[in-house]
Amino acid sequence: MRRLLVGVLLLAACGGSGLASQATTTVDAGLVALGSELYQGTCAACHGADLRGTAAGPSFLSIVYEPGHHADAAFVLAVRNGVRAHHWPFGDMPPVEGLSDDDIAAITAFVRERQQIEGFEE
Repeated sequence: MRRLLVGVLLLAACGGSGLASQATTTVDAGLVALGSELYQGTCAACHGADLRGTAAGPSFLSIVYEPGHHADAAFVLAVRNGVRAHHWPFGDMPPVEGLSDDDIAAITAFVRERQQIEGFEE
């Protein structure tokens, strides 16, 4: 069962088709607020308080991070396992310690809501 779950997550992270690649749609203001707090404490130093990136990491408002290319599962995999640099010249992203699955879901909900509000940049 675990292999199946890992396989589904990998397909989703690569923008595979099906339900696993769909973006999180949330109307849960509490989840988004928690995600905002967690994002500011763990992600903003590299990805920017406004999600527009820094000298240390890319913007989450880039079209590269739209749900059809980087599904929600990609955020989970990046936090858990780190990411090898493949779109950007920032270097590899290390795993992020200390975040639960619920924390990652909240951060993802926050990022997806901001993407819907701000739109994507080329």
